[in-house]
Amino acid sequence: MKLEEFRVYQLSMELREEVWNIVIKWNDFAKDTVGKQHVRAIDSVAANLSEGYGRYHYKEAKNFSYYSRGSLYESKTWLTKAYNRNLLDKKVYDQMMITIDNIGVKLNNYIKSIGKTD
Repeated sequence: MKLEEFRVYQLSMELREEVWNIVIKWNDFAKDTVGKQHVRAIDSVAANLSEGYGRYHYKEAKNFSYYSRGSLYESKTWLTKAYNRNLLDKKVYDQMMITIDNIGVKLNNYIKSIGKTD
């Protein structure tokens, strides 16, 4: 299976584009504080999945998936800060939280599957 076929990877790539398209419209101060951190965190989700996948060893794939999960949860913090600072409306915030939670479930399932043989 190719990396691009993993649903968790696809969803994380889609979410990172949504985050980028929102943050790029913020004023310079908001972009420089919350925005950059949020973009980096959400970019790391897919990037760490990619790196782990490219290592071709299940222990490293699992380890990088843990990093990916950490970045995903970090992005929840930045999303909450953006909402609390009135940079996002409630609808966008709620939808992104649902997406992050969905990615989290899929990511946890992927982590559990790494290294198992049938």
